[in-house]
Amino acid sequence: MNKKNSILHFFQWICRFNFGDFEREEFKKFLRMGLIFALIIGVYWTLRPLKDSIFIQLVGKFQLPFAKTISVLALLPLVMFYTKLLEKTSREKMLVILPTFYGFSILGFSLLMSLVQDSALELASTSTIASIGLKLLGYFWYLFVESFGSLVVALFWAFAADTTEAVHAKRGFPLVVAIGQIGGIICPYGIGGLPHRLHCKTDFLSMLCLGFLILLIIPLVRYFLKKTPKNLLTTSHGKNEKKEESKQEPGFLEGLKLLLKNKYLLSIFGANFIYEVVVTIFDFNFKVSAGSIYTGVALSNYLSIYGSSVNIVSLLCLLLGISNISRFLGIGIALASMPIIVALALFGFMSVDTLPFLFALMVGSKAINYALNGPALKQLYIPTTPDVKFKAQAWIETFGSRSSKQAGSVFNMTLSPLQKALGSTVGRSTYLTMSGILCFPLLGLWFFLAVFLGKSFKKAVKNDVTIC
Repeated sequence: MNKKNSILHFFQWICRFNFGDFEREEFKKFLRMGLIFALIIGVYWTLRPLKDSIFIQLVGKFQLPFAKTISVLALLPLVMFYTKLLEKTSREKMLVILPTFYGFSILGFSLLMSLVQDSALELASTSTIASIGLKLLGYFWYLFVESFGSLVVALFWAFAADTTEAVHAKRGFPLVVAIGQIGGIICPYGIGGLPHRLHCKTDFLSMLCLGFLILLIIPLVRYFLKKTPKNLLTTSHGKNEKKEESKQEPGFLEGLKLLLKNKYLLSIFGANFIYEVVVTIFDFNFKVSAGSIYTGVALSNYLSIYGSSVNIVSLLCLLLGISNISRFLGIGIALASMPIIVALALFGFMSVDTLPFLFALMVGSKAINYALNGPALKQLYIPTTPDVKFKAQAWIETFGSRSSKQAGSVFNMTLSPLQKALGSTVGRSTYLTMSGILCFPLLGLWFFLAVFLGKSFKKAVKNDVTIC
């Protein structure tokens, strides 16, 4: 026991420099929370490369914008069902229901893909019906993985915000994200690239491992709730929470109503929306370039290396103290720095057009977002009511993210027609110029939204009141 205490004290001492001083039980709480998040992020970042590589193989790389567009409509009934469950089910049960659904579904997909993926190209070339069936399967797989990223990650952060005080979250959430990056480093390369290293022809093995890992979330959540002291599982929602809750009406559209009638939530939506629009443009060009060079499990392996690289850089950013921007300079500075960073990335995107540069661009854009912008945005939900945390946040992080990707994807649909009409070189040059005309004004708007959010959050926490 003394040895365990010494090890815990040592890590607590190390984390003090980057994340702040933790009380002993508080530190153990965020370690447990970080372990759950590491598993979720590890699975998510392994599924993402498989989502794209399998879709490209079954459907085609230039169909990616259409898949992102369709995902917005496809998620509507799923979020409706998710919201209904939130009304009738406790947060703990939701962290059992969703992993159970996704875990067994992934296992089912793994069996199906083992039968289909290997012969996909051969079947598509010999039968029109088989070709259509494979494309439908590819779209269904793509939408399934998109829903995991939207619902499970959002549910975790809603749960985290609803069990954490603002003063603790300021130092604890960056630590949780840092631990999460470890899962995002190990799983994509270790699991996503495994079939390629073993010279397998399909991604069956990767998907089988992911199914069991998702199911492992359930006992980890139960362990977290059992071992964490009750006083560390509560949060103050401010003096006006009871009054606010009494005015709210249950229902699927409640989250949307909360979002539309409050400028604070609309600003969070706007910050999420603009970032995703710009990065969707980056991401599409990166995937098209990668899909032109790699295929099959080799493409899965390359994109898995990309996923691990994002989390390595993100973890390094956190260990080097990037979270101190939020701690010492405030949430507003952390949020406002992101549009400036993304603007520099956009300038590079318009200037250099090679796969290695696009790889570095995507790694940097994603890593800085996860290390700096992500934890700051999650803290914005702390001075809000539970309905906002679970319902409005679900709308922002599902439809907000999906609709922004749809907007970016609609823009990406112009690349192929432009190249056909103007030629490959001139068409792409026109596309890049148009991307700057669209994105630079959006980044300016994002900057002003970030300043507003930072000021509103600071005032709410200082006065111990809920914003909405």
